[in-house]
Amino acid sequence: MKNDVISKNTFSFLNKLKENNTREWFLEHKEEFKIEENAFKGFITLLEEKLNEHDDIEKSKVFRIYRDVRFSKNKTPYKVHLAGSFTRAGARLRGGYYVHIEPGNSFIATGFWAPNKEDLFRIRKELELDASEFREAIGSKKFKAVWGELAGDELKRAPKGFDVEHNDIDLIRKKQYIFTKEFTDKEVLSSNFLDTVNQSFATIRPFFDLMSDVLTTNLNGESILD
Repeated sequence: MKNDVISKNTFSFLNKLKENNTREWFLEHKEEFKIEENAFKGFITLLEEKLNEHDDIEKSKVFRIYRDVRFSKNKTPYKVHLAGSFTRAGARLRGGYYVHIEPGNSFIATGFWAPNKEDLFRIRKELELDASEFREAIGSKKFKAVWGELAGDELKRAPKGFDVEHNDIDLIRKKQYIFTKEFTDKEVLSSNFLDTVNQSFATIRPFFDLMSDVLTTNLNGESILD
C-alpha cells in the first residue's frame, strides 16, 4: 500500500525498539514491526514514483532491520532505523539516493558512497584535468541551499600519482563524493515530507548529470559504453 507520510507510530516503534533491543522483545512485537515496515515500504514506493517523474530509477530497496554483528562491538541484534535506497538506471546514469528514518537522526543522502577503484580513478583524473565544471555544479546557491558542502571520507595527502600541490587536491583527495541533508522529527512527520525529499533529490541533478558524463566517457570525451 502506498503511503505518503511517515507516521508517529513508526517513530514510536523505533523508540521502543531502541530501549528493548533484544530478540525476545522483537519477536513479541514482530507484528507491530511488520505494520511499520510495510508503511515505510509504501512511502518508498511512492517516492520512487515521484523520482521517476524527473529521473530514471532502475530499482529501489528497503534495508532489512537485522544487524550483522559478526565484526561489530555493538551486539544489539536490530537496527533502530528504517532505510531505503534508489539506484539510477543502467550504466549510463550514475549515483543513487538514500533515505534514513530514525527519531532524532533522520537524513537523506545522495552521491557516490563507495565508488569502485576504476570509477574513483576516473573521477580524480577528470578533476586533475579540470575541476571547474564540478565546482560550478556543486557551488550554485540553489544547490548549496539544499545540500550544503561536499562530504565524504578523504585521504590525508594526495593519492598515488597525483600532485600534492595541485590546485584542486581538496577534491582529488576524496574517496567519497556525497551530500547529506538532515531533518528534525517534526519535519519528517509533516505532511509535505515526501515532496521535500523528492524536491531535494531533484536538486542534485546538475551534479549527477556531470558525473554520469564523466563516468561514461574517457578523458577525450569519447563514450566508453557499448
